[in-house]
Amino acid sequence: MKLLLPKANLLALLLILPALAFHASGQNRLVNYAHPFEPSEELIYVGEFSRLFLKKVDVADFRFTATREPRLTSGDASAQPGTRPYALKLTGDISSRGFFSRLFRLHFHERMESTVEPVAFTVQKTKRIDEQGKRRRESEILFDQANGKLVWVERDPTNLAVGARSVTTTFTGQVYDILSAIYFLRTQPLEVGKTFELTISDSGRLYRVPVKVVGKKRMKTVLGRVEAIRLDPNLDLPDGMIRERGELSIWLTTDNKRIPVAARLKTEYGTFDITLRKIIGNSQRSPLR
Repeated sequence: MKLLLPKANLLALLLILPALAFHASGQNRLVNYAHPFEPSEELIYVGEFSRLFLKKVDVADFRFTATREPRLTSGDASAQPGTRPYALKLTGDISSRGFFSRLFRLHFHERMESTVEPVAFTVQKTKRIDEQGKRRRESEILFDQANGKLVWVERDPTNLAVGARSVTTTFTGQVYDILSAIYFLRTQPLEVGKTFELTISDSGRLYRVPVKVVGKKRMKTVLGRVEAIRLDPNLDLPDGMIRERGELSIWLTTDNKRIPVAARLKTEYGTFDITLRKIIGNSQRSPLR
């Protein structure tokens, strides 16, 4: 039996989907939050694959962390009046796991780091490492929010003679990387029945993805039985981020923490379930208004 995995980046799948709810409330305003993931938080997930007689076999580990880090200098151009004396450092990490992954040689690892200004919640810089077998790519995006410009650069550290690839893209309005977007979502309210689009930057390109906020239901999770809201994005458009066709859903808690508790991707290859297993350092304080 040969296991086929879609070309979609699993880290991107988990991060992108809840991020799409940015406009779900119809509001785009600053909120004076002490964010529910501050001063630090770690979310741990497991990714499982099902196909025919195979039922929820572990294939990947996911870890997401949020921490504060001091600004490098008082002259930092991003430290404008009204900002805080620190930036948020958001990290996403995914790696293959388990006997099943070793059997079918599904070796991959991806790490993304995003630096965010915490008041306006604008992304300043993204770093990314992508390893698949012997292949390794390192990339960085610098966001110039004031001038509406981003610069993406990618290198192959194992073949420096090839040189770096670079793309400069202009934008208007709010643009996020896939990691900062999900954390921004957790500061926003959601409304069932909304259909909307969000602009996401990935590999130097901008993508607009339509999403529908479907409904709510009670779910059994590591947090106990919670009410969760479901989002269904459409990622397989002709010029979309994901080439493979499939049905994708994600569930977030409806409380003020907006914790992503589960995601499911159904494709012709099988079904991928991503489930929250543990939270470390999540404060029980409510956001300050």
